[in-house]
Amino acid sequence: MGKEVATLGGGCFWCVEAVYNQLIGVESAISGYMGGHVDKPTYEQVCAKRTGHAEVVNVAFDADVISFEDILNIFFTIHDPTTLNRQGNDVGPQYRSGIWYHNEEQRRIAEEAIARIEGDGLYRDPIVTEVTPASIFWVAEDYHQDYFVNNPRSGYCAYVIAPKVAKFRKQYFERLKR
Repeated sequence: MGKEVATLGGGCFWCVEAVYNQLIGVESAISGYMGGHVDKPTYEQVCAKRTGHAEVVNVAFDADVISFEDILNIFFTIHDPTTLNRQGNDVGPQYRSGIWYHNEEQRRIAEEAIARIEGDGLYRDPIVTEVTPASIFWVAEDYHQDYFVNNPRSGYCAYVIAPKVAKFRKQYFERLKR
């Protein structure tokens, strides 16, 4: 199988990146933008809702170590896939829940994961996660990369990201890089 890429949007990319960078089998998690109509979007343009892009994370992983299905299982536990264009206090289409697939196998696995989660009644409300073909991934500005690691005392990191990361670390302790 080897190296694959998963592109995921689950609210603020700082939260998603902070989780995936800690997993065994993940080579990198890079914050950026996907799904819009403007070339080389900036953070300010995306936040102003002028580009159609979502904040996403490109997760490069070794599929021999961690499967795409495992990547998605984690994804569905670290954000609320039932809120349209919103995660907590982050509101707007740039915070939409999405899986941008890179091949038909990823599309199939994503759709099956959503069907399984809905069938299991894991969430009271329907899942609104979009499953869309990957398009151009625009890397976010440098200051967005490793934001949680580099800014642990900022208010957003301390009050929003840190609790999500702590919950993730507790639930997936055996899968963490040492």
